[in-house]
Amino acid sequence: MSRADLSSQTCTIARAVALVGDEWTFMILREMFLGHRRFDDFLRQTGMSSHLLSQRLKKLVAEGVICREAYSERPPRHEYRLTAMGRGLWPVVIAMKQWGDRWLGGGETPVEIVHKGCGRVSQPRMTCPECGEPMAAHDAAPRLSETFDKERQAARRQP
Repeated sequence: MSRADLSSQTCTIARAVALVGDEWTFMILREMFLGHRRFDDFLRQTGMSSHLLSQRLKKLVAEGVICREAYSERPPRHEYRLTAMGRGLWPVVIAMKQWGDRWLGGGETPVEIVHKGCGRVSQPRMTCPECGEPMAAHDAAPRLSETFDKERQAARRQP
């Protein structure tokens, strides 16, 4: 299977990876969640080439993850804002941050998450919306849809 095939898979993880699963897109998302909105800020903070940054921003706009809004008419200038779809990536970015802090940080936490409600440093966590209990991988079991299960069985039969 090629990378291009990911966006047509039944699995929404594969489709999400096709959309936002490269390192430069994650760096743009990091900067957006840190409050940056402008091309030059993304360029400075990520170290990307302007061509690559422009490509990634266009893709994110086209897919509805971010929107481009004018903030100056003379000269014409634009900034980028997360849409509801983009803001929905916050738990993903936080999970990557926490994983990196634990396994790659060498004891340092470069960014702390402060809960605006109480003003305290927080470690957001996944909980079951039904019972409120914390959830980790060993607390969950996958249940495949019929379509996804058939797709996986067909892949097993291919050489």
